[in-house]
Amino acid sequence: MKRTWPLIIVALILAGLSAVGWHSALAAPPAQGELALITSPQNNAIVRGLVPILGSAVHPQFQFYKVEYAREPVSDINWVIIGAIREEQIVDGQLEVWDTTQVPDGSYTLRLRVVRLDGNYSEYSVVQVVVANAQPTETPTPAETPTPTLTPTPLPPTPTIVIEQPALPTSVATPLPTPVTPLPTPSEEGANFNLDVMPLQTACLYGAGISLGLFLLFGFMAALRNLIYAIFGRR
Repeated sequence: MKRTWPLIIVALILAGLSAVGWHSALAAPPAQGELALITSPQNNAIVRGLVPILGSAVHPQFQFYKVEYAREPVSDINWVIIGAIREEQIVDGQLEVWDTTQVPDGSYTLRLRVVRLDGNYSEYSVVQVVVANAQPTETPTPAETPTPTLTPTPLPPTPTIVIEQPALPTSVATPLPTPVTPLPTPSEEGANFNLDVMPLQTACLYGAGISLGLFLLFGFMAALRNLIYAIFGRR
């Protein structure tokens, strides 16, 4: 019984050392030369057309790497491989080319898996990569070039053209002939003249009245003379 105690103590020490070794191995940083990284595109990038996927896929126990995409929200069953499985290590180079015209517009996640010989792998993901093939490409607005101000050149004064007209001879005003009103000409068949007799009657009456008055005046004067003669002649 006394001989088993040293064996138990040695076993416990070895077990403790093993546990510490495994913990150190798990907590230790990646081994020298291990790298799984996507440098382009980055998170929240907007992409269209053929998109180069740049980065590094390196490991001392390297077996292969692959680049995949999944439509967000991501699930374990919607991953699609881009290109093919690659068995060459890449350091800061082009991992794959993603043809985004083969997928609908939207938000995607990209991931890189570097698989080792033991089947384990290292992984790196880029999230919220927006495919926007249907949207117009943003073009930078060119800087506005100031328009030079043109100073107008003063025009020479317009010459005044004077046209001299020859003096016309002064014409003597010729009196216009007095228009003669033509007398009405009776027609061949004879025309009926409408003569106004009222003025003629009036003139006749005035003439008869004057004649009568003169006759009475002369008769009165003759009678008066005879009367005077009769009176003064008898004396």
